[in-house]
Amino acid sequence: MNKAQFPVYDISSLSNFTKEDILISRFAPYLAVHKNLLLPHKHDFYHLVFFTAGAGSHIIDFQSFPVSPHQIYFMIPGQVHSWNFTGPVDGYVINFSEQFFNSFLHRADYLDQFPFFSGSSIDQVIEVPIDSESRTSNLFEQLIKESETPERMSADMVRVLMLELFITISRLQTEKPATDQLSYNYTLLKNFQKLIDKNFTKLRMPHEYAAMLYITPNHLNALCNDVLGISAGEVIRKRVTLEVKRLLVNFDLSISEIAGQLNFPDNSYFTKFFKKQEGLSPEEFRKNLKQ
Repeated sequence: MNKAQFPVYDISSLSNFTKEDILISRFAPYLAVHKNLLLPHKHDFYHLVFFTAGAGSHIIDFQSFPVSPHQIYFMIPGQVHSWNFTGPVDGYVINFSEQFFNSFLHRADYLDQFPFFSGSSIDQVIEVPIDSESRTSNLFEQLIKESETPERMSADMVRVLMLELFITISRLQTEKPATDQLSYNYTLLKNFQKLIDKNFTKLRMPHEYAAMLYITPNHLNALCNDVLGISAGEVIRKRVTLEVKRLLVNFDLSISEIAGQLNFPDNSYFTKFFKKQEGLSPEEFRKNLKQ
């Protein structure tokens, strides 16, 4: 592991088949080959796992979830996660790049409408009801078949099956009507969060993001309070704090190096910021991780 870089895997490091930026496999043989994925790591692609058997736990961005059959886990690029299984596990895994769908759909942001691709870990773990298990498993079996015995336009068939899977699962999860999610406020909030992801290391003030969104800081703050229950400033601070925690998992990075990567003026300010957000210092947080 490079001292300045957390383990980040791409699809090519996990499979010999990279032509279409897609990997589809049964989970047990996938895990047998890639045992290092049990340790904390990142992906630069979208990653989903559907369990048909097994138990244990899965940690996504420092939030732990119990693993059980008929669960689907969705993860987006950049998230830190790790597995801790008790006994044998099986199911299905799909890894795919953003380009895999952008080359197929006119809407480059199509995946953003699904709550499980929001990056919020609480929305990324879904229990599939009994009456939907057969249909869900069948879709994964069709995906396995298309990937193992490709025929004419197989890549497009894989995309179609994955879209059917995403829509099927989103119908199990989404409580609000689709029209609400496509509303102006929803779109504005998503754009705000995207801008934070791209700029949080340098831009920390709500008015800087409001200017890029062509709205007033008061409008942005009211939007965040109405939809998320927190201020725009707190949304930014939470994103910065998450990145700090992700970097603290890499024990080869010093506290000073992490502060520097995230453009904090000095270690004292960095420690004060993190302690205010988490209730403990970066050193204490890292100590708890080691334990």
